[in-house]
Amino acid sequence: MTEHEARPQEAHEEHTAQHEDAHKETGDHASQHPAAQEDGAQVSTGIETAGVPEAAIPELVIISGMSGAGRSTAAKCLEDLGWFVVDNLPPALIPTMVELGARSQGNVARIAVVVDVRGRRFFDNLRDSLSELETKNVTRRIVFLESSDEALVRRFESVRRPHPLQGDGRIVDGIAAERELLRELRGDADLVIDTSSLNVHELRAKMDAQFAGEEEPELRATVMSFGFKYGLPVDADLVVDMRFLPNPHWVPELRPFTGLNEEVSAYVFNQPGAKEFLDRYTELLQMIAAGYRREGKRYVTIAVGCTGGKHRSVATSEKLAARLASQGVETVVVHRDMGRE
Repeated sequence: MTEHEARPQEAHEEHTAQHEDAHKETGDHASQHPAAQEDGAQVSTGIETAGVPEAAIPELVIISGMSGAGRSTAAKCLEDLGWFVVDNLPPALIPTMVELGARSQGNVARIAVVVDVRGRRFFDNLRDSLSELETKNVTRRIVFLESSDEALVRRFESVRRPHPLQGDGRIVDGIAAERELLRELRGDADLVIDTSSLNVHELRAKMDAQFAGEEEPELRATVMSFGFKYGLPVDADLVVDMRFLPNPHWVPELRPFTGLNEEVSAYVFNQPGAKEFLDRYTELLQMIAAGYRREGKRYVTIAVGCTGGKHRSVATSEKLAARLASQGVETVVVHRDMGRE
């Protein structure tokens, strides 16, 4: 299956998932993007589970996001990693599911729940369920799958299926309605993954990178190079603009290469202010990371941009990722636009 075939398949699977076996534990759509494990099993929940040790309290991940953006693939990836996955569970039942997991004597240690607009009549209950979990000190994480309007329209049109919320309108009307419905949840998400340009395998790689580790690091970072002429990454938490440095594109012998080339990297960091910027920004990230940890934020995406996403941003991303890794931050490097020219 090609990348372009994989993406539309998500929309088709999402539309038809409601007719599948009610006992199936996997997600509802195929798609692409990662997240990490927290030691939520060590937190006392306050749930009435007499005789159940605190270590038996399951971890909880809520998977949500735009229809066609990849919830099914994200859920299937967690299932493959040993998570107990529940598709389209009414939000009001999430606390009950956590309690049942706590009573399983460790047999259900990790629970992932897919919440989407197919259960929109229950969606208003999600906020109440999250508040209930918070009062009981249950550690939960929200993974939100995002995608551009253009990508979602292309996926739905390719399989000739309507958007779940479009009604008598157009696909774009359904997408707009869904974005508005999910706006608050997206703001509360611990991890936002943009699948616009990802295929199924790339999304699974992201999920594996976040959830497959045996121990939870204090903070996970994705450092992403990009080109401003191709648009800002929608899932960026922090954006760095490297266009204040001379562009290697205008150096004929460097133009064919990328920031992964040693000569290009040396050219970039021999420019006035380049090394000083890297030093000071790394110090700034230390302060920001400390704040993220205090607030319980486990994931950060740092977008490093230049004009085309080929030279300066790539070289800087590599250096910055190495600095973060040396400080104990688990780091993944992604070069979004390298090779597009």
